[in-house]
Amino acid sequence: MANRTVSDAIAVHGTNPQYLIEKIMRTRIYESLYWKEFCFGLTAETLIDRAIELTSFGGEYGNQKPTEFLCLTLKLLQLQPNKDIVMEFIRNEDYKYLRVLGAFYLRLVGNSLEIYQTLEPLLNDYRKLRKRTSEGDFEIVCVDEFIEELLKEERVCDTILPRMLKRHVLEENGELPLRESVLQGLADEEEKSSDTKDEEQEEEQKEKQEQEGEEEENDLPLR
Repeated sequence: MANRTVSDAIAVHGTNPQYLIEKIMRTRIYESLYWKEFCFGLTAETLIDRAIELTSFGGEYGNQKPTEFLCLTLKLLQLQPNKDIVMEFIRNEDYKYLRVLGAFYLRLVGNSLEIYQTLEPLLNDYRKLRKRTSEGDFEIVCVDEFIEELLKEERVCDTILPRMLKRHVLEENGELPLRESVLQGLADEEEKSSDTKDEEQEEEQKEKQEQEGEEEENDLPLR
């Protein structure tokens, strides 16, 4: 029972939601101690407590052991929680690992438009995360870096991501506005600020010239 998808689950991308995780990885998860001890009997609500306890994320590590992050991802695929619950995972700002767990799950089950609309705002989240490497060590990445991977890479956390439309296709169809990066926004502000300063300098120069012209007229001898 613990390894079955809920009976009322809806197929995702034409398959059982659990199958979005490759079979060999699912087997390793089912056999892991964390899955047996902490994932049995979880619901979408009680899973939140486990996600809040996370201190890192990643795929496999060491001797091909699945991370707790990946175990909870598979559990979400089994449970197929209401989309509103997943959005709450992502919108929450207090627990960063709960946020990225929701983002990873949405990338697996969502459609292209909702993925871009929901995940792109997270590119402004620069909090640090601990990523467990395949060697079992940890490296520091930021939330925005992980989100960028979800939007651009084909494989993340040792999981093949479903194909999705390129952003420019949705832009050309009028479904998404042109994406403006934070750096572009800053560049535009700097350019605007520079233009304002130039105008102020020109105005000051003009006033100075007018004052000098008035002084020259006053210095002319009277006839």
